[in-house]
Amino acid sequence: MGALPKRKYAKARQGKRRNNLRLLSPPQLESCPQCHGPKLPHHVCPTCGTYAGREVIEIKSPKKKTS
Repeated sequence: MGALPKRKYAKARQGKRRNNLRLLSPPQLESCPQCHGPKLPHHVCPTCGTYAGREVIEIKSPKKKTS
């Protein structure tokens, strides 16, 4: 058997411990001014590759399948 607490934990302590769970929220997304796609703030847009109104990285377009 593992170790067991001698006394019951108070609900206030439980609340203090779980207080940091509020920080675990999904990241807030904003729309890209160029392509209006979702992107993280202060990051390069993953769909068009622009940041602050200029193209920073070149996005390769997916190749079309030939059948």
